[in-house]
Amino acid sequence: MIIDIHVHTVRNHGFPRDGRTALTTPVELLERYRELGVDRAVILPIIHPECALSLQGVEEVLEICADFPDRFLPFCNIDPRQVGNSAWADLGGLLEFYRAAGCRGVGEVAASLPFNHPMVENLFGHCQRLGMPLTFHIGPALTGCYGLYDLPGLPLLEGALARFPELVFLGHSQPFWAEIAPLASPEERNGYPAGPVRRPGRTVELLRRYPNLHGDLSARSGYNAVSRDREFGLALLEEFQDRLYFGTDICAPDTPAPLAAYLKQLKDERAITPEIYEKITSRNAIRLLKL
Repeated sequence: MIIDIHVHTVRNHGFPRDGRTALTTPVELLERYRELGVDRAVILPIIHPECALSLQGVEEVLEICADFPDRFLPFCNIDPRQVGNSAWADLGGLLEFYRAAGCRGVGEVAASLPFNHPMVENLFGHCQRLGMPLTFHIGPALTGCYGLYDLPGLPLLEGALARFPELVFLGHSQPFWAEIAPLASPEERNGYPAGPVRRPGRTVELLRRYPNLHGDLSARSGYNAVSRDREFGLALLEEFQDRLYFGTDICAPDTPAPLAAYLKQLKDERAITPEIYEKITSRNAIRLLKL
């Protein structure tokens, strides 16, 4: 079995997400999965206005998952500004409702607020109390992009990991995976740095220091992290084999998803063991999501 920890889909194409590209429908997504060999997937609602021109309710994701119960699993998504734009908002009520409806976690949280903003920490606290893992997207600035804001070196993420030790954070996006190696410049944060990794960067340090930090390998950012330097990538997959998750982040019907073939290639070449392959492609998700 292969489980995709991170994907997006909508019932109907509707208004393009970014003004140009239509989001995939479930039927289109399942066609891609036939090509990739993916069996099940976690659907992440797109609710933040910073990252889409057309937003999606959690209820739509629940309906899609109900239509394809053997293929899709729902996450809910909560904006920290919901329920009154307050650091004391009772977001737990929403989370409890969606957890009872079948949601296995929260995300992808991409509001343009700092990791240490009181409203963000309020959301983290409720997720921790209810035992719901949280997928985040990091933004390198507070405007002109989307995602929870952090500085180079990820100090605000580290603060959250320390303050919420029982909350599983699923790290995702370019600014997260770019820092597997020291940055050559701040501009690298929102890109896909190439070349050998001569020494581990902050992301590796945080993975080593905080067991509640897990790695979402979806999108080009996750693929780049494990493929830009083959030997370093193999060491990364081995060291954190219990906390890494296969993902695609397919948005449009033609979104590239090279990670599936790359991991299979590594397994076939015996560069990684079948056990590591199975953990990353399914077993870790089965354990985290209590499947």
